[in-house]
Amino acid sequence: MGNPRARYTQEFMLEAVRMVRGGQSMAAVAKILGISPKTLHNWVKADAAGKLNGAGKQVSPEQMEIARLRAELARVK
Repeated sequence: MGNPRARYTQEFMLEAVRMVRGGQSMAAVAKILGISPKTLHNWVKADAAGKLNGAGKQVSPEQMEIARLRAELARVK
């Protein structure tokens, strides 16, 4: 089944929001990072309201690095 309420670090969420604010589409960023577009939309909305908070350490440093590298690769393409 699905992932029961995945938890992401604030750093991960902020990087996702930065990618969207940098001009990438929400759909593309969500796909690159492996998250739902609705989740990303909620993060962007929360960030705009100053209420974006991380909720744990579920995302490993390796996963963060992979996400960062994928985002960088997507920007270069």
